[in-house]
Amino acid sequence: MRGKSILLIIGGGIAAYKSLELVRRLAERGVKSRAILTRAGAEFVTPLSVASLTGEKVYDDLFSLTDEAQMGHIQLSRSADLVVVAPATADLMAKMANGLASDLASTTLLATDKKVLMAPAMNVRMWESASVRRNRAILEKDGVLFVGPNDGEMACGEFGPGRMAEPLEIVAAIERVLGAAGPLKGIKALVTAGPTREPVDPVRFLANHSSGKQGYAIAEALTRAGADTTLISGPVNIAAPDGVKLQRVTTAREMLAACEAALPADVLVMAAAVADWRPDIAANSKIKKSTDRVVPLIKLVENPDILATLAKSARRPRLVIGFAAETDDVVQNAVAKLSRKGADWIIANDVSGDVMGGDKNRIHLVSQAGVEAPLIEEWPEMTKNEVGARLAARIAEALKGAA
Repeated sequence: MRGKSILLIIGGGIAAYKSLELVRRLAERGVKSRAILTRAGAEFVTPLSVASLTGEKVYDDLFSLTDEAQMGHIQLSRSADLVVVAPATADLMAKMANGLASDLASTTLLATDKKVLMAPAMNVRMWESASVRRNRAILEKDGVLFVGPNDGEMACGEFGPGRMAEPLEIVAAIERVLGAAGPLKGIKALVTAGPTREPVDPVRFLANHSSGKQGYAIAEALTRAGADTTLISGPVNIAAPDGVKLQRVTTAREMLAACEAALPADVLVMAAAVADWRPDIAANSKIKKSTDRVVPLIKLVENPDILATLAKSARRPRLVIGFAAETDDVVQNAVAKLSRKGADWIIANDVSGDVMGGDKNRIHLVSQAGVEAPLIEEWPEMTKNEVGARLAARIAEALKGAA
């Protein structure tokens, strides 16, 4: 997003204070902000505080002699890459939905030729009212995008949907919108994440400790970079990233079938920790403990090798990336897996610590780029979100070079 700019319209509401944090977070990512502060918004944040963070003049008057001499509302509405309304009050939503232009904010919204992203904030009863629901439906039909609102306690003491999305949630939504023209625009990505569960009986299963965090972070990063991303996920307790097409599965065989149905794709990232084995037969009823303490014999059979199957498929993606979760000889095992599976890259990581379930990862990227031997890139320890972002950038470079 570096080098992009937004026009931020700050509506009236206690959530307006979050707009200051939003400006700061965008600046960290190289995004410039200009702001229109409504009269009601100025009751909650001052023009000076907004101007200090944006580094720009704050606009608030439709009839300013200096601003409107150059048709300021037209210039404001078209000079940014995206218009963001945060907080988007019921009043601002109603004005835009019904074509009203009574102040600088509403006039600018009508004059813009750019995408508009609204972050609503209002009392839960207002949000659930028939008129606000009707206005939102009109705006969505007109192409206006929304982030939030979230559930939570209101300033008025009531609880429910109506809290404005948090600044980082809005930043992520902005990244997705601006990412539509990102380096992976036009690319179709397929990502797997989480564990698989292989049933032993109706109450037991074979699985592993995979949390799915790394796969979800990769899917989110690819989407932010503009890719059309499908995520095939085993059982995890993670919300689907916005903009990602999520399909939940349980077993390895279900995951393979879902992946094959999602092809063709340009890039495949197999971050899931797929069970290598499954019980030959899953009992229809719970296996009971016997009185003579005889341990029941469970015969295991090998699961399909999803990575190898897709890598050798007639519809093989252009770039096939696998994961190698190892506890010993991490790089050596990854190198062997690279050729054995037929992948282009293997992401190797040491899972002997708290990587599975943790928020950080340290990986080695093993690729076929070496002339006589695989090329090994050692990445420093970083958060799983940072790993996802860096991997998305590397994927964009590789696909651009192969185009």
